[in-house]
Amino acid sequence: MVTTKLLTLVMVIKQHQILLGMKKRGFGAGRWNGFGGKVQPGETIEEGAKRELFEESSLTVHSLEKIGRILFEFVGETELMDVHIFRTESYQGEPEESEEMRPQWFDLDKLPFNEMWPDDSLWFPLMIQKKMFRGYFKFEGHNNILDYTLKEVDDLATDKGS
Repeated sequence: MVTTKLLTLVMVIKQHQILLGMKKRGFGAGRWNGFGGKVQPGETIEEGAKRELFEESSLTVHSLEKIGRILFEFVGETELMDVHIFRTESYQGEPEESEEMRPQWFDLDKLPFNEMWPDDSLWFPLMIQKKMFRGYFKFEGHNNILDYTLKEVDDLATDKGS
């Protein structure tokens, strides 16, 4: 039986830079990524995104813009990852290293794609241009994309998970 895990990812952007975190442990360790994680029971997806951003970077945000949703499948795993992606240009505080992440600003035209998830180079351009998108990526291991779809959409608010 296939189950789905609800996850969040927050991209913090200022002028021509994006804040990424070097994942220090757990799933995706050794890669630069946005900030996020599991949505807890009783939390909305946006509340989970804000909490994870704070836990991993010490930044607080009042508003998030939902920019994308990607379903990840890993061959041999029975759990799909349903990742809701947000972006924000409005935050409070200074990024601080946590047990899980080491934050660093990167110029948008100098992203470390060779040290990121392979799918990031495909959807980051849409996110940076504030274009909403939906995607599906099927991985074999953590480095090989077997199949994917990625499309720009007009609205994620009517998103019912289909």
